[in-house]
Amino acid sequence: MSSMPQNENAIRSLLNSLFVDAVAAANPANCLPQHLPKPPKGRTLLIAAGKAAASMAQAAENAWPANASLSGVALTRYGHGMECKRIEVIEAAHPVPDNRGYEAAQRMLKEVEKLTADDLLLFLVSGGGSALLALPANTISIDEKKSINKALLMSGAPIGEMNTVRKHLSAVKGGRLAQAAAPAKTVTLAISDVPFDDPSTIASGPTVSDPTTLANAKELIRRYGIKISDATQSHLDNPNSETPKPNDSVFENSHFAMISTPSDMLNNVVQKCRTKIYEVDSLGADIEGKAREVGQAHAKLALDAKQQKQTKLILSGGETTVTVDQEKPSGKGGRNVEYLLSLAIALDGTDGIYALAADTDGIDGSEDNAGAIITPDTLARAKTIGIDAQAMLDGHDAYSFFEALGDLIITGPTRTNVNDFRAIYITS
Repeated sequence: MSSMPQNENAIRSLLNSLFVDAVAAANPANCLPQHLPKPPKGRTLLIAAGKAAASMAQAAENAWPANASLSGVALTRYGHGMECKRIEVIEAAHPVPDNRGYEAAQRMLKEVEKLTADDLLLFLVSGGGSALLALPANTISIDEKKSINKALLMSGAPIGEMNTVRKHLSAVKGGRLAQAAAPAKTVTLAISDVPFDDPSTIASGPTVSDPTTLANAKELIRRYGIKISDATQSHLDNPNSETPKPNDSVFENSHFAMISTPSDMLNNVVQKCRTKIYEVDSLGADIEGKAREVGQAHAKLALDAKQQKQTKLILSGGETTVTVDQEKPSGKGGRNVEYLLSLAIALDGTDGIYALAADTDGIDGSEDNAGAIITPDTLARAKTIGIDAQAMLDGHDAYSFFEALGDLIITGPTRTNVNDFRAIYITS
């Protein structure tokens, strides 16, 4: 369409602006206050966990009545903190837990256990909470929890499967935080970072019932070859280690509301594009799979559109995975840059196709970038400076690839998290 940009600088600017819109759609200041409950007869304990924990706590604090009780703790990733007046903000490690997260989770659980029937637990949860709430069940050491978490991250397992294991090794996940809060009322406000917005998967569902079982967790540990100690095996073999299920009475006074989702984010961007008369194809916000395979599949869609001489945007969200062979050295990268490098290789320099992929939390994997951008000359520019794109992809070193080209997107922490945003721009 004539209103869509044609030169590279304008296209880069458009792609970046779409990502900014995606992040803004999930800003807690915009989507949280209207969901807050009324203050209870007793006191309100606010517990927040996840990459958006500090911004969610700040939004709740700003909207909470000044004369009503409010105290608590927000646990977020290093660098994702924000200033709060009544809520203490603690930063800890993600995606592999550290002792700071362990100690904070211990403290949170003790505070929750003090609540009475007149009190309210206001639980604010977002993606990343599962790694941050690093409080293993009594017989499992924090060091082993770290080791298992790291192995799961490198296994390529989807987030739902990873969290099935995490829930069954935890003292707070899989509904156990709500269990600890009873008989107090529990209200959970969630920002979803998972495909299909399953409440029990977001941060491993500390305040919601768990449909998965010990048997599921043991099967996943076997399937992915995760090494566990005898103590952990004994824990998983003990029926008393099972998480609370949907019919458990602890959930009778527990309420859950989803305040922002990947679909909300993507639909917001799609509608903004359409108001500007951009032709848009939305693939949905629930895409899963290996990042490189999704990149190849999306390249076919872009090439088909190019062959039909279409000018359009192809937008998508979701959470892909990267499978790393632990026996082989690997470089720096995340799922978004791996997706983009695979996409670029499959496009093979086709003229008129550009793309952006980035994580809405501002951090792609463990690096300092949100994602990156590719252009039709990405592979040619890499070759000019002696970089073998396929070798970099095979070595899971996509970060270094895009860093060398100056095409990383670096935003810093956004303090929200509705998963990944991807945009492919095709000109006729």
